Amino acid sequence: MSPITRVLPSGSVPDSDLSYVIIGARYGEEWIFVRHRERQSWELPAGHIEAGEDPDGAAERELQEETGAMEATLTVLSDYLVIDGNRQAYGRLYHAEVHILGALPDHEIEEIKLCTKLPEQLTYPEVQRVLFSLLTLR
Repeated sequence: MSPITRVLPSGSVPDSDLSYVIIGARYGEEWIFVRHRERQSWELPAGHIEAGEDPDGAAERELQEETGAMEATLTVLSDYLVIDGNRQAYGRLYHAEVHILGALPDHEIEEIKLCTKLPEQLTYPEVQRVLFSLLTLR
């Protein structure tokens, strides 16, 4: 069974219940997708919210770590819930306009790719298709 993604109003989930942030990042007219060094598929920049970190701080950190963004404007778009079997997790979706893109940090991301649409090979296709559709409605 594929994961189910439910879009929720922004701010409807308490920060303490959020586990993830996902960032739909644009650089000029293109979307930034990242490829983790252990995978051959593409994904939106994203990550876990660390202990003691708020979602906005996590989104800023993940965007910089995964894309090399040095200056960006972030906006909250929505919260979401992913149900995968007996597991469920809440996250927050951000939109980012990247103004300055620097070198990719030596971290878990192998490369970035600039695209005008979703790449074919997605790491989490069910979740990313739903959330990407929200980004393109902006």
